[in-house]
Amino acid sequence: MTEETRPHKPECFGLLDTVFPKGKDGLRHSPQSCIQCAYKTECLTTAMQNESGLRFQEEMVDRAYRLKKISLFERWSKKKSLHRKQMAIEGK
Repeated sequence: MTEETRPHKPECFGLLDTVFPKGKDGLRHSPQSCIQCAYKTECLTTAMQNESGLRFQEEMVDRAYRLKKISLFERWSKKKSLHRKQMAIEGK
């Protein structure tokens, strides 16, 4: 589908808690309505790059560190990178 033939982006486009909500098990899942959407990949990518997505990524870094999947230095580096992205968003 080309850009011209796709419908307009839905209201929920890029909203992390709508397109990738936490389930009852505490894990995030894409709802069935999002799986069928023509914008699903672009939407989820956008959601992960906004403030709530960056907070989610920070939670994932902390979880990986607690589970000893990454080192202290790697955690520091990733969190610094995420912090810079957050500052860039706030500066806009």
